[in-house]
Formats: sequence, C-alpha cells, structure tokens
Amino acid sequence: MARKKTVPQKQENKLSPSDQRNRREHFGRGELSIRPDRSVFVNCPLDEQYAPLFDAIIFAITCCGFLARSSLESGNVAEPRMERIARAVLSSKYSIHDLSRCRGEGSAGLARFNMPLELGIAMGRRILAGDDEHDWLILVPEEHEYFRYLSDMGGYDPKTHNGTVESIVPKIIHWLATRPDAVYVPKPVDVLRALPNFQERKRQLLVDWGGEAPWADLIRVARDCIPD
Repeated sequence: MARKKTVPQKQENKLSPSDQRNRREHFGRGELSIRPDRSVFVNCPLDEQYAPLFDAIIFAITCCGFLARSSLESGNVAEPRMERIARAVLSSKYSIHDLSRCRGEGSAGLARFNMPLELGIAMGRRILAGDDEHDWLILVPEEHEYFRYLSDMGGYDPKTHNGTVESIVPKIIHWLATRPDAVYVPKPVDVLRALPNFQERKRQLLVDWGGEAPWADLIRVARDCIPD
C-alpha cells in the first residue's frame, strides 16, 4: 500500500495582541487604503517657500474627506520620480495643479515645467479613460499670463490665488464640494481656523523624524486636526 504523502502545513505568522495594536499602518493599506474616487493628486512646488500653501492644500483635501496623493507618498528612492508620479495620477480620480511657478526665476531666468508636465499626464488620463474617470483643478496666480506659454489650455477656466493660504483654501474646498464623490465638506473659514494646529503638529512630526516624515504619518496628523 502506498504511503499517503503528508503536506507540511504553512505556519501562520500570528501577531500578539500587543504587536497588532502597535503594528505600523502603511500608506495605501487599512484606513489609508487608496480608492481612486477618493484620491486627489497634488501637483505643486515642494520647496520651502511654497510649504505653507502645500500644507493648506493637503489639509483642505483631508478635511473634505478625500485622500491627498503626492510624489512623496511612497518614499521609494529606487524608482524614478516620474514613474511614481504617473502611478499616483493614474490611480486618482482627481488632481490639483498649481502653475504659479511657470515663470523665469534666478539669474538664468529659468521656469519650472514639472507642473505642466504632470498636468499633461492628468489630461492624458481623462482623454484616454473618459471624462468621468478624471477631473482636475488648475490654479494660477492673479494677473496670470499662462496663455502665453501654454496656449493649448485656452478654453479652460483656472482658479486664481494671490499666494496666501486664505486665497487658496476656499478655491480648493469649493471645487471639491462640487465633485460628485464629495460627502462632507466643511466651511473654508473652519478649515483656515484649524490649519495652524495642523502646521504645528506637522512641524513637530518633522522634528521627531529628523526633517522628513513618512506620508502616512502626515495624513494621519492631518486627519487628527480636522475641525468638528
């Protein structure tokens, strides 16, 4: 009689209750899971000068119940940035693009064209997948002349801001409030009132992490600061 083969049982790596409570939640999983209809990719400068506006955009998106996305979210340095950006844009139904830096800067008068390039990815997604699959908000400075360097954008209606959080937050919240996937949208005045708390919590987060915090931690801090 042939002997029956015994198949070794796969050992489950069970976590203790303590480990489960302390288990780190990564971006894209659990409460931070990515749903395209709740995702908003942010395409804007990432320098220190723009940081207050960046904070305001991320916080406004979070307060409206959406998930802010960025090229910073993966923390993956072994992958080209353009691939990270394209993947985030293509897995988000919404995106926000600030073109306010598309002007000559420095002694060489060089302009930044990263933002128009990423806007082009978003436009390609909408064209290929259909109008219902992607929507975007374009932000430009007051008295802009973007038609002079991006004439193909004629026919679109960008929203203007004057470089302050007070001018940019209402534009973002109003736009998100009119999206079909919006569920809860707070008043801009309440978001602006709660913004300093988020900025202080973010400052402490960066201190704790030595200057660069994981995206998941930043989103959790933003959620903790949402006004009632």
